[in-house]
Amino acid sequence: MKYVDEFRESSLVKKWAAALHQITTSPWTIMEVCGGQTHAIVKFGLQDLLPEQIRLIHGPGCPVCVTPIEIIDHALYIASLPNVILCSYGDMLRVPGTQTNLLTLKAKGADVRIVYSPLEAVEIAALNPTKEVIFFAVGFETTAAPNALSAYLAKKRGLHNFSLLASHVLVPPALEYLLQSADNQVQGFLAAGHVCTITGYSGYHRLSSQYRVPIVVTGFEPLDILQGIYFCVKMLENNEAAVVNQYQRCVSEQGNQTAQEIVDRVFKVVERPWRGIGTIESSGLGLQEAYADLDASLRFPMKECSLVEENGCISGLVLLGKKKPSQCPLFGNKCTPEMPLGAPMVSNEGACAAYYHYKELI
Repeated sequence: MKYVDEFRESSLVKKWAAALHQITTSPWTIMEVCGGQTHAIVKFGLQDLLPEQIRLIHGPGCPVCVTPIEIIDHALYIASLPNVILCSYGDMLRVPGTQTNLLTLKAKGADVRIVYSPLEAVEIAALNPTKEVIFFAVGFETTAAPNALSAYLAKKRGLHNFSLLASHVLVPPALEYLLQSADNQVQGFLAAGHVCTITGYSGYHRLSSQYRVPIVVTGFEPLDILQGIYFCVKMLENNEAAVVNQYQRCVSEQGNQTAQEIVDRVFKVVERPWRGIGTIESSGLGLQEAYADLDASLRFPMKECSLVEENGCISGLVLLGKKKPSQCPLFGNKCTPEMPLGAPMVSNEGACAAYYHYKELI
């Protein structure tokens, strides 16, 4: 398959791994931001090809994992109301709220539907005019564009029974949050290629310059990741800090400006809590005033509830790269993909799920 097979070519992988060994003289700590990159690193055993001086740590780039528990509880509350259809991507259904999850609620009779695009939810609203249809809109900048388009089209079509429960988060503020931490260990980043496909990477130049940190926009195949690490280590070894685009076949510096325009039309930057991490200023997207009538959190307000996070779960430390999933005492016994206690065990992009599925390779 084009753009897959050639980036898994074993001879090229060995070549770049050997080049990486040649240039590495000092210990370096690099964070792969995206859970998809974590999944590939573990699946293909890439950590075994690296020089022993290089330490990879996992970042908070799994949107399912960082969706705050109060938003999950709000989705559960809305889904339990009569005359409601709640639509969501499938990986959100098993994310635990305070008491239960959407999959359990669905099994008990709630009308919770898995969709593969927010535009499907718009069509469901059109076909069910007597029902309130809510799309659970989560994710990073990548999914913000199609979710914004769904709101735009629903409003244009006059679908008054469609709304979004929005919990979008943004990558650059999260990276800055990590860099400002007193115990920050990250010396270089592999930035998420699919996010940068939408946003471009011009916004990363300030972070790189201000914090003197190399940032390499990186893809998701073995060769992508090894090249990303190579470019990052080369800058670290030379005491350089810049933004490098390894993922040139998909990413440009300015990104997808059409997608950015629809996001800016529908959403505005807001403060957002991140599950297991805390509230990060200007790190999320909420609906603009012009789209407030499509805001499910306003249409279906919920009383505040006392939040009880998972007892013993260290998902926050995993998301911040401070602990490995295997260091959690619940990992693989009380917490599994079938019965997850923490969100990183739910999604395929979650570090805990990746470690669980490929634990024999670690």
